[in-house]
Amino acid sequence: MGEVFKAQLVENRLIVWNPEEGRRLYSLGYYGKPLGISKPKSADFNVPLILDLLEGFYLAEKGVLKVYANGEELSLTQLRRRALKTYKDFRLKYQVYRDLRDKGLIVQPGIKFGCDFAVYKQGPGLDHAPYLVQVRKARELVDAADLVRSGRLATTVRKRFIIALPKPKGQIQYLIFKWWKP
Repeated sequence: MGEVFKAQLVENRLIVWNPEEGRRLYSLGYYGKPLGISKPKSADFNVPLILDLLEGFYLAEKGVLKVYANGEELSLTQLRRRALKTYKDFRLKYQVYRDLRDKGLIVQPGIKFGCDFAVYKQGPGLDHAPYLVQVRKARELVDAADLVRSGRLATTVRKRFIIALPKPKGQIQYLIFKWWKP
């Protein structure tokens, strides 16, 4: 990723206003969503690209994105502060997001599935997300009702449910559930 893109912080979103830059950034790994296009089939759009703070922070950390607010470039520390205020458990969710992205997977918000992330091997429009990921604290209890609810949802949409448990030294334990009928 050699090119550096520019985004403007608007409330809790980052906007790449230049559609050409947005197309190039999107094509690097399905980053963001084109404004007004819920399920783009390709990077063939001519509208601004909207990024959430999690993926924007990842791109900024990788040196691919510069973020501006009020005409001034934000440092990683300033961007992190904003993300910490916006996201519940930002550090944990970001640790998992970064790990999955660094492994070459495409990570999208999983809100429509009631989880943190929907994870693709190839990308939206190319394949269906085979995994739903919920980030939990290592010592957080998972009760039976949560597990059954998550399993039923994942089975209904033909996905594997994963609980991601970030550890203090950067490791992440992934618990993958596969449901079967006896």
